[in-house]
Amino acid sequence: MNNLSNTKVHTVNNVVEVQEQVYKFQTEGYHKDKIFVLTHDKDRTKRIVENTDAEKIGVAEEGFGSAIANIFRSNGDELRAKMRSLGISEQESQRLERELDQDKILVIAWGGKEYTGEEFDPAVYYYPHYVV
Repeated sequence: MNNLSNTKVHTVNNVVEVQEQVYKFQTEGYHKDKIFVLTHDKDRTKRIVENTDAEKIGVAEEGFGSAIANIFRSNGDELRAKMRSLGISEQESQRLERELDQDKILVIAWGGKEYTGEEFDPAVYYYPHYVV
């Protein structure tokens, strides 16, 4: 049985894999508004969202303060802040941003808890698995 309060992060290569992963998350029981896509390029993220059943991380997920701060952040800082708001640790958000730099796409099934400051979810599931 799947625990829908767990956050899962899958790194994929293209929009076909995004849609396949979104479908898998939906069959596990995650609701459409809890499945997000994140890329290094905002326009690419927007295009993928428009062509799949994924969402983009918005103010409701990252919190108003973080959304406002993102206006003044570099792209990398903004990406890491979005990931951190979903419970991804600082170390993992840095690693995942490097994946995004390599043109990868993140598909995230969010457990629903908003994180702030230095707190993070130690139970986030990452695929593929990485040895740190």
